[in-house]
Amino acid sequence: MNAEMLTLERFEEASEIVKKVTLETKLVYSDYLSAQTGNRVYLKPENMQFTGAYKVRGAYYKISTLTEEERQKGLITASAGNHAQGVAYAAKCYGAKATIVMPTTTPLVKVNRTKSYGAEVLLWGDVYDDACTKALELAEEQGYTFIHPFDDLTVATGQGTITMEIIKDLPLVDVILVPIGGGGLATGVSTLAKLLNPKIRVIGVEPAGANCMQASLKAGHVVTLPSINTIADGTAVKTPGEKLFPYLQKNLDEIITVEDEELVVAFLDMVENHKMVVENSGLLTVAALKHLDCRDKRVVAILSGGNMDVITMSSVVQQGLIFRDRIFTVSVLLPDKPGELHRVSGIISRENGNVIKLEHNQFVSINRNAAVELRITLEAFGTEHKEQIMDALEREGYKPKLVRTVI
Repeated sequence: MNAEMLTLERFEEASEIVKKVTLETKLVYSDYLSAQTGNRVYLKPENMQFTGAYKVRGAYYKISTLTEEERQKGLITASAGNHAQGVAYAAKCYGAKATIVMPTTTPLVKVNRTKSYGAEVLLWGDVYDDACTKALELAEEQGYTFIHPFDDLTVATGQGTITMEIIKDLPLVDVILVPIGGGGLATGVSTLAKLLNPKIRVIGVEPAGANCMQASLKAGHVVTLPSINTIADGTAVKTPGEKLFPYLQKNLDEIITVEDEELVVAFLDMVENHKMVVENSGLLTVAALKHLDCRDKRVVAILSGGNMDVITMSSVVQQGLIFRDRIFTVSVLLPDKPGELHRVSGIISRENGNVIKLEHNQFVSINRNAAVELRITLEAFGTEHKEQIMDALEREGYKPKLVRTVI
């Protein structure tokens, strides 16, 4: 059947089938991101799917094409979380047993959600590639039917149904931004986009610390990265899909890579301006908006998922505030005598700074009367306000120095 995949007929078939398990995720116009980038930016909120990500599309469509015998053997896959939930949920719909191998670094929320759909979960290895090797071994030993999370043309066809919905909502779309891990979503989205309108630019977005597709396209063949390092766990893949690669070579117009720090800031943008929780991999397309070399175009950013655990969320928010200069730490030296702390706090108060934490170190100098260190962690409105507070302290003779902020 795979030889017939990625045709318009198959995409149309898949679009009808996945409606059974997907929610309608209509495009959301972003005034904020449009103003920031000079384009007309729309969001495709796949983070709002029942399973929290687009992956249920490919998983359900793939399982729908299996024979009853293949389903009853039991299904197995490897995943950092979103495909795991997609397979687990789809397997439950078909009454099939599912075993999911997940990296030990998978966020707890993804593990628990996968188990909640009735799947058996095995934690194995540090990254997806390790988990996949284990899943393939178990498939061979136990006779399970393996559902690859990305390197499968049927799965990619299911993922590509997103494009059908984008064009239905925005027929004149100019650019589609799509996250890339192994390449399944990008393959489906870009192939159908070019079938429907070759003028649509499809741009893949990868984390800079796991840019296996960019490296492969540059080399002209699939390559394996020696190591990966990114907070975008859903796209932390060393080796892209071999079967998918020719389609991506043909249909992807460009690859953009973004740093982890950009994802942190993008998280704040989505929470504050759209009241949406989007996981780090889903934020790749939002972070990529400022790297686009176009203006006044209709741009769709696919938000691929929203499965983020609370601890990670808390850390990302704190780091985002620091990157935005809304929280910062300043060190000042002052004489160890009554009234100095009151004087410093008065300066900060007049400048509308909000003190979060104080650290008083009397042992920074052997002469305490000459100087003790005061480290002040402050909340500000942004960079301009931070500099305003620093200037005020400077004018009063405190010679403030910025130091690393740890909350």
